[in-house]
Amino acid sequence: MSETMKNTLLFAAVAGLIILTGFMQSWNSALFIINMGLISAIMALGVNLQWGFAGLFNVGVMGFVALGGLAVVLVSMPPVGDAWAAGGAQVLIGLVLGGATIAGGVVIYQKMAPGRARTLAMIATLGVGFFVYRFVFDAGVEAIEAVNPAGTGYLGGLGLPVLLAWPVGGLLAAGAAWFIGKTALGLRSDYLAIATLGIAEIVIAVLKNEDWLSRGVKNVAGLPRPVPNEIDLQQDPGFVARAEGLGIDPVIASSLYVKLGYAFLFLVVLVIVLWLAQRALHSPWGRMMRAIRDNEIAAEAMGKDVTARHLQVFILGSAICGMAGAMMTTLDGQLTPSSYQPLRFTFLVWVMVIVGGSGNNLGSVLGGFLIWFLWVQVEPIGHWLMSVMTYSLAEDNALRLHLLESAAHMRLLTMGLILLLVLRFSPRGLIPEK
Repeated sequence: MSETMKNTLLFAAVAGLIILTGFMQSWNSALFIINMGLISAIMALGVNLQWGFAGLFNVGVMGFVALGGLAVVLVSMPPVGDAWAAGGAQVLIGLVLGGATIAGGVVIYQKMAPGRARTLAMIATLGVGFFVYRFVFDAGVEAIEAVNPAGTGYLGGLGLPVLLAWPVGGLLAAGAAWFIGKTALGLRSDYLAIATLGIAEIVIAVLKNEDWLSRGVKNVAGLPRPVPNEIDLQQDPGFVARAEGLGIDPVIASSLYVKLGYAFLFLVVLVIVLWLAQRALHSPWGRMMRAIRDNEIAAEAMGKDVTARHLQVFILGSAICGMAGAMMTTLDGQLTPSSYQPLRFTFLVWVMVIVGGSGNNLGSVLGGFLIWFLWVQVEPIGHWLMSVMTYSLAEDNALRLHLLESAAHMRLLTMGLILLLVLRFSPRGLIPEK
């Protein structure tokens, strides 16, 4: 069987599973899988750019995805005028003072000769600057969070179209990646993993605790949408008439219409990212990155700046993850910092890349759809399987109840099993790197 035929059959099989979901469950469920599969495929492409192209072990995917979600709030939500009036200027001045303190410490370290004088100057600058920064900043934060804390209690955003938040999410993630890369990319891969994991946890901690920025655990609901609202469609006589003419309930039709709108937007982004990734893979830059991945010492001996190239690809991959995070928050319609968990936003994306085929962009897309489908469907399938297996037992049988309650853990079991099977029988993934 040719490689093209094999790849076509793999994608057709995944498409068949999604179509079967539409017939067996509902088309709303199938479209939900498609939308999240498209977003997951984009995340997998970002991680594949880092690991498959350059061998960079990034286990902080969650943090970059969360920064993309924050971008949606900062860009699309309207500004809260009362909060800005109460303490917006103080917060901005405090942030400027904090940045100036750090910059002052850096300048002293670089300009002064090593010795006791430099040490004392740095301690004085950083110490005084920190207390001044906290004095100004904390007062502004307290004033902002006191403004209608149940409904707002934060500064809001810029009130711009939500689609602009997607590239901004990529820029935020790219900025964080630059900071991490400048400090950790010169270290061994295991230290890079520790650094990315630590930064991801810091990002989530900031989102959960800085109410003035993201409302913390109170969440930001009602985010603007790039597609119509279902309620508005249901109240549109023209849409209702068209839905009834097709024999579809207007409520179901409105949900399908909105999900199809999201699917179209996500598909456009995926096609663009995939096309760019393929061009990069087959370009001289892509061949250089794979040469560095396979033998850093030899590449460095040929005059390649390994650290700079690693920083470059790390920023690009993180930007893609950040953009995907903004897309996912837009689909959800709210920012929920407590929902960002490493299992969902780091481990699962890595499984997608490994199962699909590390180093192959099409493999990452396939892995994104396949693993997300299994993540969604394994639990209901497991519950049905346990029900069938324990059909002959009494309703209150302890074993039956235990097995039914344990069906939720089928997700983790299945992910581990799939990963083991692929690593055993196709260690390079379903669509291996050429």
